[in-house]
Amino acid sequence: MASDINKRKAEHIKLCLTDQVTGEGISSGLDAVRLVHNALPEIDFDNISLETTFLGKPIKTPFLISSMTGGAELAGDINQHLATAAEEHGWVFALGSTRALIENESFRESFRIRKYAPTIPVVANLGAVQLNEGFTVSECKQIIDITGADALVLHLNSIQEIIQTDGDTNFHQLLPKIERLVKELDVPVGVKEVGWGIDGVTAKRLDNIGIQFIDVAGAGGTSWSQVEKLRSQDRIKKQAAEAFVDWGISTVESLLSVKENVSRASVFASGGMHTGVDACKTIALGASQVGFARSILKEATTSAEAVSEIMQIRELELKMAMFGLGVSSIEALQQTDRVVLT
Repeated sequence: MASDINKRKAEHIKLCLTDQVTGEGISSGLDAVRLVHNALPEIDFDNISLETTFLGKPIKTPFLISSMTGGAELAGDINQHLATAAEEHGWVFALGSTRALIENESFRESFRIRKYAPTIPVVANLGAVQLNEGFTVSECKQIIDITGADALVLHLNSIQEIIQTDGDTNFHQLLPKIERLVKELDVPVGVKEVGWGIDGVTAKRLDNIGIQFIDVAGAGGTSWSQVEKLRSQDRIKKQAAEAFVDWGISTVESLLSVKENVSRASVFASGGMHTGVDACKTIALGASQVGFARSILKEATTSAEAVSEIMQIRELELKMAMFGLGVSSIEALQQTDRVVLT
């Protein structure tokens, strides 16, 4: 079992370092979002602040490292580099799926990143379907204890599980189990997609049971049907996966739909994010946090310094975009009327 998990996670990392895993025929929708330039911003660039909050906790930036990896030998180095840079810059760090650390103790070290990131918010991650596969509130509490996480996010990856070898496909009656977890876990619980987006109706159901944050994780970036297609040795599944290369709800469409339908949950945007201008657009549309994943993975395999440099670039891009709009705070950016859908 341990060798199978290590092999799967290592293959995920290697494949995600290529362009073969990007969806085709569908985009994040960010190209259709225009920010209206303000030629006379009437603010001092040096006074622009990226400070905001994450589930009520003050943080330096609205940026989030989206869940990527854990449970493989290479993942330990990646998570160390990400955690070190995230601590330096004040980014939220969401771990990859923590299923492996429950199923095999040998993988726990790759998830123990608090020694590198003692103060930033850390989010543990688990496939929601595992609540139908023997994981209870007890296992989730154990995950929080081992990782020192401030929150837990449950990922929804139905299409991926079908194509993945020995995937878990029983999504029956998950909502009541998620509701119980929300009520009994001592930390906030959120839900995210993995790259196909969340619609407003689903978001409202999650909001109604007390989910505290929703990451739309829309289409337009990594397609996990394509990742699993490249891994699969099953000819039937490989061919079926091709029909889903353009599957999903774009990040922008999903963000707008979710924002319209939730009243309590915070809404995060991820899926096809590449620049600080992308982040600026989604925050202007109502996102409170913006997630980056594959676009910083290459640097994460190299060093914390390489990740830190990319973070500096993303932060400068966001500040420049805010200067171009004439807003000096994240709160003001969320309220700007200088955003247009074309």
